[in-house]
Amino acid sequence: MTRFKDFGSGVAQEAAPVSFKLHDETFDCSAQLQGRVMLNLVADSNDEDPVKVASTINNFFGYVLLPESKVRFDNLLEDPERIVTVETLSEIVTWLIEEYTGRPNQQPEV
Repeated sequence: MTRFKDFGSGVAQEAAPVSFKLHDETFDCSAQLQGRVMLNLVADSNDEDPVKVASTINNFFGYVLLPESKVRFDNLLEDPERIVTVETLSEIVTWLIEEYTGRPNQQPEV
């Protein structure tokens, strides 16, 4: 007897669009993300090499942002008048991961 399971399309449910606002601009992201992208992000973010971690975060934005938003986001990050700190980028990545996984990382307040 053969063991077999059909996982269908591999998508659990229809996902709502994801967007965020930064410096009064709204950036649109893909509604869903390949699981492999998330796995790579988790694996690479635990790396000891800060250059690799920074590269992983940069690449993450390339996967999630829709093309038009990606162009505007890159322009914003190079604009000397509108500073985006590393901490803000980290907050955005954390929020996006929570949205894509449906699991907020914050503990409930007591």
